[in-house]
Amino acid sequence: MAARKSRIVLVSVVAVVLVAAAAAWFVVKRHAASGGGAGAFFGGHSGPARDIILVTIDTTRADALGYAGNTTVRTPFLDSLAAKGLVFTNAHAHNVITLPSHINILTGLYPYQHGVRENAGFTLDASHATVATMLRKAGYATGAFVGAFPLDARFGLNQGFDVYDDNYGKGQATVDFVVQERPASAVLAAATDWWRRNEGKKRFMWVHCYDPHAPYLPPEPYRTEFRGHPYLGEISYVDAQLSEALTPILTANPDALVIVTADHGESLGEHGERTHGLFAYEVTLKIPLLLARGGVAHRVVSDYVRHIDIVPTILDSAGVAAPKELLGRSLLRSGAATDTYFESLSTSINRGWAPLTGVIHSGLKYIQVPITELYDLQSDPHEQTNVAGDRRRDVEAARKILASLASSAPAPSRNVSSEEIARLRSLGYITGSAETKDHYTAADDPKTLVHLDSKMHDAVDAFERGQAERGLSLAREVVAERPTMSAGRELLAFMLQQNDRVAEAIEQLEVLTRDPHVSDDDRTQLALLYCETGQPKKAVALLEPHSKTDNPDLLNTYGVALSDDRQVEPARQQFERALAIDPNNAPALQNLGILALRMDDVPTARNYLGRALELNPKLPLALNTLGVVYARENDFQHAVEMWQRAVDVDPRQYDALYNIGMVAVQARNAPAARQALTRFVNTAPPSQYANDIASARRILATMPH
Repeated sequence: MAARKSRIVLVSVVAVVLVAAAAAWFVVKRHAASGGGAGAFFGGHSGPARDIILVTIDTTRADALGYAGNTTVRTPFLDSLAAKGLVFTNAHAHNVITLPSHINILTGLYPYQHGVRENAGFTLDASHATVATMLRKAGYATGAFVGAFPLDARFGLNQGFDVYDDNYGKGQATVDFVVQERPASAVLAAATDWWRRNEGKKRFMWVHCYDPHAPYLPPEPYRTEFRGHPYLGEISYVDAQLSEALTPILTANPDALVIVTADHGESLGEHGERTHGLFAYEVTLKIPLLLARGGVAHRVVSDYVRHIDIVPTILDSAGVAAPKELLGRSLLRSGAATDTYFESLSTSINRGWAPLTGVIHSGLKYIQVPITELYDLQSDPHEQTNVAGDRRRDVEAARKILASLASSAPAPSRNVSSEEIARLRSLGYITGSAETKDHYTAADDPKTLVHLDSKMHDAVDAFERGQAERGLSLAREVVAERPTMSAGRELLAFMLQQNDRVAEAIEQLEVLTRDPHVSDDDRTQLALLYCETGQPKKAVALLEPHSKTDNPDLLNTYGVALSDDRQVEPARQQFERALAIDPNNAPALQNLGILALRMDDVPTARNYLGRALELNPKLPLALNTLGVVYARENDFQHAVEMWQRAVDVDPRQYDALYNIGMVAVQARNAPAARQALTRFVNTAPPSQYANDIASARRILATMPH
């Protein structure tokens, strides 16, 4: 019996994704960035810190921690750090999404300085040094440990790190919205192992815990304990993991500097926003920030401080001079009140909505959008009363600050890869591409269009609940209301595909690819659908003009198209190029394995597939293909084991399901055959598997009940 060969695919096949952020150009007056007298010193420790730990907890509101007054959450570890260190009660991010915000944190630069404005399509230029680069030059060992795709090394934050551990499960994303992440326990296990191995050296360690990001699914016992508040359950879980990992480290190294913050907060429905990335109200812009070190006395600081102040603080503690381009100041030193710039441009970049920028000055928060907003944060911390109409002088003063700093400059161009779209979709973002305009009206204001954002979220939620037709209907409504918004059309194409209406999905993507502003992802998704429908030559023609790239995802996709067009050697070259760019690219190894199997080179296939599974044991196509390798060797027991593992990881591994059923038929195991083939018949899309479904039905008809 011949086992079905695995198809070569990228990692996922669709495009739809959710908001992220970015773009504005503003300069505030320079403040002292490190030592050198910028105000009174909060310290008291002796000498530079040899050990520095930065912890960023994703998606954590300033009011979601025990020390901040939240009586529902359980955060004893962070509360203990706050009780003995500096607590900043008016700390703000500059972006409300993960990648730009972390680049702000790790470079000390505003987003308009480093140019990364969104979660997708941007990469930190090597000319912008991270704090790790600065500390490594000063003799520090540097290690980073991150929990999710938005901080993948491909986006440039690995600069300066001896170890950049982003092994969150590359290649594992499928076509749904299931989050692919590694929990805080796994991140911290890798981090503490690195810490121990570098004992005796000066050390800088950055740890990123992704867990509080939606969807909120804390592990037990937190899931039960926080059944009514799962978001707080996630934060409580992270606190417990931080305590377990860092308490021994800090006990042994009491002089270590620890800084804890979040990249942004979470709306939780306030102001009509489900999660984050749309607006820049305090629920997403204000973040927790605390600092602890032996010799630094406890103090609650109400000054307005910013993410860009973190790098100067770290450098001050390490005794390293700060670069002149840094506009922040050391948090260890008191100083004059500072303005803070912020932006939320995801919907502008992705959907063509009006850009959102703003400034906080003297306790007033100005938001520049078509329907101008001004809030007095001291008297109205929840931003319930827009006083822009009553305080025109304050509005004009803030507007002049932004205007004087070239805030009308266009956002930089970007390219979004296929895996970026798939990964970010799974993390809760809907992205796309959009043409910027010279003039925006109230009809383009995010406040006016927030209902569309909710409708897109509802479509995703319907799909996740198995209500595919409802998701499709909602997506059609989005496109009907705003047909020029590419993100809505991409969502519709995805929903059509999930309803096995592939031809219609192709039509929608072809509409998108006629737009000169189309993203590389839309071309990639269309190419993959061409391949799935037996049109590889169209896929090759579509991608070839864009193949001079260093993006491993696009190269993988191009290799898929070439392979399906029987251009074996050119396909191999693309996969090897992807692997040369990213040696840990499990999908490239997987695709090389599948290609080798197609050429009947079983030993080479086994080698590549084994390497892919070492990097990611839950890579479904690699598991499926390894099952075929075992079947070629007549080891059907191990073949079925691999296929079952593939199906357990991804129920859409229809080839594996079919193979399990056929092996069971040959083994005369009627119950197992009936179970696998029935599941195959009921779930496999007829557009791709019509002949196999018919064959399975004939076999099932002959089997006794």
